[in-house]
Amino acid sequence: MIREAVAIAHPNVALSKYWGKRDVPGNVPAVPSLSVTLGGLRTRTRVRWSDDPREPDRLMLNGRALDRTDGGRIYAFLDFLRRKLDVRGAADVETDNDFPTASGLASSASGFAALTLAAMHAAGAGTSWPRVADLARQGSVSAARSVLGGFVELDVAGAARPFAAADRLPLVVLVCVTAEGPKSIGSTDGMRITMDRSPYGRAWLETAPRIHAALCDGLVAGDFARVGELAEASAMAMHASAIAAGVTYWNGVTVEALAAVRALRTGGTPAYATIDAGPHVKVLAQPQDAARVRGVMEAIPGVRRIIEAHPGEGARVEGAT
Repeated sequence: MIREAVAIAHPNVALSKYWGKRDVPGNVPAVPSLSVTLGGLRTRTRVRWSDDPREPDRLMLNGRALDRTDGGRIYAFLDFLRRKLDVRGAADVETDNDFPTASGLASSASGFAALTLAAMHAAGAGTSWPRVADLARQGSVSAARSVLGGFVELDVAGAARPFAAADRLPLVVLVCVTAEGPKSIGSTDGMRITMDRSPYGRAWLETAPRIHAALCDGLVAGDFARVGELAEASAMAMHASAIAAGVTYWNGVTVEALAAVRALRTGGTPAYATIDAGPHVKVLAQPQDAARVRGVMEAIPGVRRIIEAHPGEGARVEGAT
């Protein structure tokens, strides 16, 4: 039996956002979402299952050992996988991101997608993408989307499905990193607080599905401007509902970057911004405009670096023994 496997997965950026969870078992979103998997950023995870159930689990994240206090969410997920995969031994896990972790760049999405695929393959379990996505979602809702490549839809039942191939829309995503280190409030807590306290929580739940449907239509039509407009509208609506509840992920550089994107459009260069639960601005541009857009964004004081990403492939096994 295979006991060790290595998997690669990429983060994704939601074009139509999911924010909020349904009050039902299974870690399912309150609204549908459409994402694009980002080639150019990656998580690499190695999982080895021990034959000895008396051994403790071991977890290394970006070269740092995490105990059950610091890595409680991941250890709990390993316990969940053990039950689902009928594995009795301990897990030895090493995972690394080549982009900032826990800062609003969907490291949990790629992380849980890679962890799930590697753990399943190492256990000799079936690794059909619907099952991998379903299990990965229990660790992070957006991880279900990172299992798949290209443009991915996640419905309110928690099912992820391929929506369009990576080449459906010529697209460059310029990830403007505006801070280092983890964000001050995790996405799960941010969603809960928003739904509990925001006067605009209900408006978000009603508006988000309509934006999602229109954005899907724009993608099918290959209309970059329509997709960009709606992606920006979805992000602004999501953050407006969160800010009204006192959940603010932006910093000053975020605001400056948003202003620069709007100035680009005013000047005739089609560029659109989207922001997940963090301070980083992702700028959507067409390939022929990417160099100009990148130059403008790099000139903003406080933008630490720009990661250029493109629609990429889904999670995959790199090796196994």
